[in-house]
Amino acid sequence: MNYMEESLRLHGEWQGKIEVVSRVSVKSKEDLSLAYTPGVAQPCLEIQKDYDKSFTLTRRSNLVAVITDGTAVLGLGDIGPEAGMPVMEGKCALFKSFGNVDAFPICVRSKDVDEIVRTIYLISGSFGGINLEDIAAPRCFEIERRLKEICDIPIFHDDQHGTAIVVGAALINALRVVGKEIGEIKVVINGAGSAGIAIAYHLMALGVKHMKIVDSRGILSDPNNPNPAKAEIARITNPEGFSGKLADAMAGADVFIGVSAPHVVSRDMIASMAPRAIVFPMANPVPEIEPDDALSAGAAVVGTGRSDHPNQINNVLVFPGLFRGALDVRARDINQPMKLAASFALADLVEPEKLSDKYVIPAAFDPRVGPAVAAAVAKAARDSGVARL
Repeated sequence: MNYMEESLRLHGEWQGKIEVVSRVSVKSKEDLSLAYTPGVAQPCLEIQKDYDKSFTLTRRSNLVAVITDGTAVLGLGDIGPEAGMPVMEGKCALFKSFGNVDAFPICVRSKDVDEIVRTIYLISGSFGGINLEDIAAPRCFEIERRLKEICDIPIFHDDQHGTAIVVGAALINALRVVGKEIGEIKVVINGAGSAGIAIAYHLMALGVKHMKIVDSRGILSDPNNPNPAKAEIARITNPEGFSGKLADAMAGADVFIGVSAPHVVSRDMIASMAPRAIVFPMANPVPEIEPDDALSAGAAVVGTGRSDHPNQINNVLVFPGLFRGALDVRARDINQPMKLAASFALADLVEPEKLSDKYVIPAAFDPRVGPAVAAAVAKAARDSGVARL
């Protein structure tokens, strides 16, 4: 099947992947008086008196806004907010299918950080959570940070943290396969955008101590980099100021994680890594190195973002269950303990007797995933004090 042509045909047929469906019957005068005026005035007045009732007397408790400015859509780049709408609709469909979360796409026609932050804040009272999507770095970091400071609902940039959580889960199990300890491994991340930097922070929270981040110019080593996100991660991950290219970073490394560009890794680079190396080339649709090439060059475990190879490292394993858990306890935030809990919950779904080099992460359609992630996230939210329920 030509997925591009068939998807285009079906999008024309569907004319949208989501729709609004009423949860109440409005077929009589009594129905109308209860769902709308005059009866609806009473819940309005109750919410006016008690803000928290906005979660119990409306659908807010199960509603997430999927918001983009259209500047980093999939691998397509800055294609604009309207052109990003099919992706946002798709994300909403996944929220419903995998987490029973109602989600609504909102595409903002602005690249101004102040304007985007203000817009999202002003509409945040309609939602139980905000999923930021496909917003280019470095603006995405500031937008998320500022929204987390002023909003009282979870703000989550999936390109950053969803990717980091699922990579963390895959790495936990891959290390079990190869028999290495997370505090002793050397990790190389190629790609210093939103995903790469978030992965770095998440892996450090999991216990990684030795890490190098590489962008198109080489290993990040300058704490005075004009990009503040890169400057900070360079200071934390490479305090000795080691410089060089990707090949230099990969020599002797135990783990390679790619969130960058197609075919930038060679077989020789893989061969230069430490024995029983773990390789996650996740550029989509074409990875940094083809899985078969990585394996033949000596990699012990390989995972990609593709569904046609073993160990698909896919955000759909994370965001539906993560928001389900956050919404269930009416969390004010999605914090680091919740993200770590999601990684371990995913990793632990792979039974020890089934764990292998070809199975380090559950499949996207494993029905256990959403409930397991939701339960772990809800518990972590309560334990860390950000849950209202």
